[in-house]
Parts: sequence; C-alpha cells; structure tokens
Amino acid sequence: MKVLHWIETYTESGSPILKFRVINNAGAYVEFTNWGARWIAAVIPDVNNVLANVLIGYGQFADYLHDEYYMGATIGRVANRIANASFTIDGKTYLLEANDGLNTNHGGYSGFHNRIWQWEELADGVRFFLISPNGDGGYPGTIHVVTDYRFNDENELSVMHYAQTDCSTYLNITNHAYFNLSGTKTKITKHYLRVFSDRILDTTPEFLPTGRLNRVRNTPFDFTYLKQIGKSIYSDDEQIRWNKGYNHCYVLKEESSPELLKAAYLFEPETGRSLTVLTDLPGVLIYTAGYYKYPDTGICFETQFYPDTPSHSNFPSCLLHLGETYKHYTIFRFGKGIDEKYKYE
Repeated sequence: MKVLHWIETYTESGSPILKFRVINNAGAYVEFTNWGARWIAAVIPDVNNVLANVLIGYGQFADYLHDEYYMGATIGRVANRIANASFTIDGKTYLLEANDGLNTNHGGYSGFHNRIWQWEELADGVRFFLISPNGDGGYPGTIHVVTDYRFNDENELSVMHYAQTDCSTYLNITNHAYFNLSGTKTKITKHYLRVFSDRILDTTPEFLPTGRLNRVRNTPFDFTYLKQIGKSIYSDDEQIRWNKGYNHCYVLKEESSPELLKAAYLFEPETGRSLTVLTDLPGVLIYTAGYYKYPDTGICFETQFYPDTPSHSNFPSCLLHLGETYKHYTIFRFGKGIDEKYKYE
C-alpha cells in the first residue's frame, strides 16, 4: 500500500488544498482532498483488468471549491433535510441555516463540505479531522469530528466517522460520492441495482419524511431483486416525478445498533464491475442525481440515520450526548462479475 499527497490548488485566501492518493498492491487507487474531506476518485479494474475512475467528479480540481452538488463530500452536521430549519433539545429551540426553502439541507451553508479539514496519513489511507464550534450553522455544542478513509488490496474502501461533543446535539454524517461503474458519464440507467430493504420513507414534495414507512413491493421503488435502474426511473409515480428519479431513504433497520448490514449492490454489465455497500447505519438514501447538471449519470448511496430525524420521535435517534462517541462506518466493496446470489436472497 502506498499513500501519496501533494498540493493541488489554493483557496482565494491562499490556504493550500491537497489531494491524496492511496494505491493498493494491484494498482487500483482512490483519491481524496482535505476540502470537505471528499472522496474524489476510485480507479478500479473491470473484468478485463482495465482501470477506470468510477466516481463522477470535475475535470478541473479547482471546481470542487465552487461545487454545488456535494461531490464526494463528507456531509454534516446533519445529512439531508431538517424541517423548518430548527429542532428542540431539552426545551430549547435551535434555529439553523435555511438553505433549502424553509428547511435546512446537508448542514446548511456552514456544512462540513465547505471546510478545510486537517489531516494525517495512515498506513492504508487518510484521516481527516475538524472542530465544529458551538453555534456552527446554528447547531449547539462544539464537536470534534474524524473521518477515516482506508483502502485495501481487495478493493474495499471503508469510511469511518467518529465524533464527540461537549453538549447534546444532533449529528448525522454521510458521504456523498456519485458512482458510475461504467467509468464514463453516460447514464446509469443500464446499471442493475439491488437494495436490501422492502420499505422506504414516505416523503412530501419538499423531500421531507411524513413519518410513514411505505412498502416497496410491486412499486417503482422495488429493488428487492436485481433490477435495471432504467426500468422505473422515468415512471409516472408522483414521488419519482418530483424527485426527478430516485431520492429516497430505504430502511435497513428501525433502531440504532452496531450490526453491519448489506445496504445495496450495484452491477454494470458492460464492464462487469460491481459495488456492494455495507453499513451499520439505519438507512441508505438512494439518489440518482436528478438535480445534477447531467441527470442520471451517477448514483449516491448516502448511508445515514433517516432524514429529518429530529422531527420524528419514532425514528432511530441521532442525538449525541456529552460523554458519548459517535462512531459509524460504511464499506464500499468493489468487485468483478455479477454475484448471482444477490438475485435470490
């Protein structure tokens, strides 16, 4: 394993922005930057051992400094939306940055994606760390956050998020990488997807959960078997229409626990590349990039607590208290050839 880093560009204030490359013994590699603790490349072999980058990103590195799509970013403090950009803890209401109409999304304007993170090299990856002060984006508590990226010779990337706080606060961190296993920016409609869940969160046109869980069987959201994404992505379902495709949280479990579960499996038939996503988090939000400037060219697997958790007492809680450690992880396992068992499990 080899870890390299170099200065790629500078912010307008002159702060250096670095790129990191972690190369395994087979020659596959992943890349990161300390701007937003982002995962920006995954150069992975196909069935013929041809390497290609399977993440959507920018041709010019400096474009990440003005990114509007959270490309590969570490998202926080709270991923996805919180209704009315506010929540209450112990009788006190906190007002957040409303960057999505009346609501807040992905941590607001002060989100982790717009920060320069400190860093250190690991033997098999990179560690990024950040201090988010009390009142940051309206959130209570000073929190110390760590994101570890580790890559191995089996082409697995593990993403671990740690955090501690000095008072009670909500925290729900995810990664926002966009995958396209063909290695191009063609649409992902020919990819096959399996999601290991039979329920999604019902949402409003503002992408806010209503609190209900909907069964997916025999609906456009049914990926309980391996199905081509393009089969239903342009269906006339109202939630498909207002989300411009898939932008829905699938329920993996209804309580927080350290159990590692399979969340999703993605397969691209022309290259034979596959991706298995495993996580200990309660949900995975599947987003097919309907609001990206090139729609349907990538798919995100945002492993997380459910969106708008502070507004729903029946959701697994992401409230972090003094003395507790936030520690959750996700594994992205790249492979070759279709895994037949996923058709039938």
